[in-house]
Amino acid sequence: MLEKNIALLYQALPPLMIDGLRKDGKPGGYSDGGADIAFTLKQHHRSVVTPTVHPAAEVPLDWVFPDTKEGIEAAIKAGATNLWLNTVLFEGHPIEKVPENIYKIGQTTKATQRFDDKFVTNKLLLQHGLPVAQSYLVGQQVHAGILSLADLQSKIEKGVMVFPLVVKPVRGRGSQGVSVVYDFTHLQSTIEQLQQGKKFGSFFMVEELLEGKEITLTIMPPVSGLDRWQAQSNYWALRPVHRFNQTDYIAPYNGDIPVTENSAAISLTELQSPEMQVIVKACVKAAEIVEARAPIRIDCRANKEGIFKIFDLNMKPNMTGAGRPGREKQDCLSMISIRAEGWAFIDLLDMMVASAWR
Repeated sequence: MLEKNIALLYQALPPLMIDGLRKDGKPGGYSDGGADIAFTLKQHHRSVVTPTVHPAAEVPLDWVFPDTKEGIEAAIKAGATNLWLNTVLFEGHPIEKVPENIYKIGQTTKATQRFDDKFVTNKLLLQHGLPVAQSYLVGQQVHAGILSLADLQSKIEKGVMVFPLVVKPVRGRGSQGVSVVYDFTHLQSTIEQLQQGKKFGSFFMVEELLEGKEITLTIMPPVSGLDRWQAQSNYWALRPVHRFNQTDYIAPYNGDIPVTENSAAISLTELQSPEMQVIVKACVKAAEIVEARAPIRIDCRANKEGIFKIFDLNMKPNMTGAGRPGREKQDCLSMISIRAEGWAFIDLLDMMVASAWR
């Protein structure tokens, strides 16, 4: 591939209801992160295609194309050879119709739709022998695999699940809609409120609460063709990032408090500890299982015994980065890890471009 004219896509299409579940859209549709990426690429003399001839640094939509059929066609007409899929994909998404010669930076639609379902993903990882937090599906309409509140209460009474517990959307985004419950009345009222809100769907995950240290890992796909780094023929992990200053075990939404204020890369000494090496290896294996085509982020937490378990695999992690004016604190979790190695935002972006596929 000789020339790489990169266009960023953002989520303009409304979130779909998939199997009775919905992933709520992010305000702005990731246009802020898309603008961060495009701005930084352009600053470092990479070829970037934008909707406007002279994009303003402070205007996100000057830098990104909508992920609609018309937006994608406009990007290709403007000369894009690589489409950066900084959006939430699903089967039937217009990206499936692009010409075969166009490269993509991001996941496949099939994998994204399947593995955005946190319960399905965690169950698959568990079947492969990886350490995963225990969970059940709970809803009003009971069918295969979904428990009623009465069924769950029975499991709690038998000691199969123990309070406190985590309640969260099956296709959630970040900490949105996630809460910790301390007794059955609290559990019942929380699920009823989520159902009444109709934002996430009709059933939810109830998960064991892991009360120890929380970390998140960015797993990178195989990359080649980068002079500055040794080619990586397998999936590989960036350094884990410790999440702290949480409220009732839940990290605050990054739109309210930047992750740079409650997260830091772990030390190289801690990285070599046996328990950390085990979970890093498990997360790399998880990326292989879901056949990630681009970076994924996996959230893990230790139990009371200090053993880490996976509780959330994110097929489309946030990719904001400091660079545009006023965005000094907007490094994402993956960037916190990158900077701990002495690398910059452009280094992460170049690695992602090197993972482009068609």
